[in-house]
Parts: sequence; structure tokens; C-alpha cells
Amino acid sequence: MLSFAASTRHVTRSQLLRAARRSYATESTSKKPSNLPLYLMGAGVAGLGSYFYLNSTGKSVITQEKSPLDPENFKDFKLKKIVPYNHNTSEFIFELPNNEASLLPVASCLVVRSSDPEALKDEKGKPIIRPYTPISPPEKQGELTLLIKKYDNGNASKHIHGLKEGDTLAIKGPIPKFPYKVNEFEEVALIGGGSGITPLYQIVTHALSNASNRTKFTLLFSNVTEADILLKSELEALQKKYPTKFNLIYMLDKPPAGWTGPSGYISKEVLQQYVAPASLNERVKVFVCGPPGQVAAVAGKKAGMKQGELGGILKELGYTEDQVYKF
Repeated sequence: MLSFAASTRHVTRSQLLRAARRSYATESTSKKPSNLPLYLMGAGVAGLGSYFYLNSTGKSVITQEKSPLDPENFKDFKLKKIVPYNHNTSEFIFELPNNEASLLPVASCLVVRSSDPEALKDEKGKPIIRPYTPISPPEKQGELTLLIKKYDNGNASKHIHGLKEGDTLAIKGPIPKFPYKVNEFEEVALIGGGSGITPLYQIVTHALSNASNRTKFTLLFSNVTEADILLKSELEALQKKYPTKFNLIYMLDKPPAGWTGPSGYISKEVLQQYVAPASLNERVKVFVCGPPGQVAAVAGKKAGMKQGELGGILKELGYTEDQVYKF
């Protein structure tokens, strides 16, 4: 890992958020260029990537002091619109007050619970809280979009799918994850399964939208059937727009007749074929997100909220813990 990147890992969440708020407040009147936007991009603050890019291209700067979200407390947000996506997944678009942007760091997630804590509890009587990664960009004004799959045994997802437009959901965040820095790596592999696509989508859309991006991304996205592929049109649009910087590979457990892509579980051979080799050292990064069984097979089990030891196929192939991040 590059020493600069390593140093940014020690910046506290509160420092990142305070700095992000300051940078969005106003554009500096000093003629001397500031290193603050560049430093904060290195620290992984998503909004600052937009701040730096908009300034450098002469476009208007978002003038907003802070995010409407609160990393310490749950706040209720009104459900503005529900857009069905497929047979078990929908987009839930929440209204942000005063047409503000979320300013979420990349990569980061939110945690949600019922606006009525009594309405959604576990068997021990405690409120059920679940993490979700928005698919709307951090600079999107007035809206925050969650793509949520409904699981038969998922009480939180069933509760959210039961909401109607005008209802509210309690949201807290952001919860910073990996502080992505533009051009920190030459090659990035994104290995996802099912609804685990959302944090990977957050990273790749953020990076590719930056005009200075030189990193090549490869997304290996596994699903049961073709109908289960989430964000399919959005991902294919990215591939079309950035053909030299984004390689998209679908993998299906149950492929239809005539399927020409890989099928079955993610294997050592598939990773060797599509993922940049471990020999690239600090120039390659692999992000993994999906069902626990898939994550364990590919990169080893997570230890609760912590990364856990690297294991699985990636360890077999010689990757190190510094080269792999598990969402």
C-alpha cells in the first residue's frame, strides 16, 4: 500500500466529515491553489472528488455546509418514490431537505431502522438495524436512493418493501468504509454477488466520473439467473462510455440457453482469467462484496465489522491482506 494512502487511513471519521463540510461551504478567495481538495480525495471523501473536479472544469461548486445526514443519530427521511426494479427488488428514493446533497464519502454506507422503533425488533426485543449503500451519487441534490432486495427471511427488507410513498425511514450515517483515492491503483477488481453490487457500484461510478481517472476496473458480478442482475443497464452504460477503463463480466449459476459468459461459482480459474495478478503488489486492489458464503470462499470470512484474515481463493493466488478489502 502506498505510504500516502496508508497515512490517510488514520484520519478519524469526524475529521473527514468536518473537512468535507468546510470544503463544500465556499470556494476559497485565495489565488494560491489549495491542497485541501486533493488531500481529502486521498482520504476518501466523495463530495470532495466532485468539488475538485467541478472547480478544475470551471463548473459551479456545490455550496452546502454539511450533509443532511447525521453519523451519530438516526433521522427520519420521507420516502418520495418507489421504482420497482425486478421481481424482488425496488429503488426507494428518499427526499433530502432543502434540495441538499448527501455528500457521502466513497466508500461509505448508511444504517437504517424503522421510524417507529417498536415496529421492527428482533427476537430479543432490540430494534433491527441494517446497512445499505446508496446508489445515488453523493452530489445528487434533493434525493437519496437505496436499491433494496426483498428477502423472505429478511425482516428489515420486508419492512422497507412495505413502506408507501410519504412514509418515513430512520437513517444514520455515513459509516465510512474504504477511503477510495482516485488513481491510487492501476488495476481494481470488483467481485460482487447479488445485492452486494451496491458498494462496488458506488466506487466505480465515483472513479469513472472523474476526468483524471487512469485506473482500469474489472467487475466480476455473479448472480443466480439473468433476471437477478441488478443495475444491469447502468453497468452496461458505464462499459459503453468507458470501454478502456471498465470491463464487465456477468457470471450466472443458472445460465439461459445460449449463454456465452462464465457460469457456476466463482473459481480459481475465473479469477486468474479476469483479475489482475497479485504480482502487481500495491498497484492492484480487489474489493469483494456479496453473500457471506461467497465472500468466505473468495477472500475468507469477515470478523463481524472487521476484515478478518484473508483466506479463500485470493489467498491461494498469492494476494495479501493489503490488496483485498471485504465490504
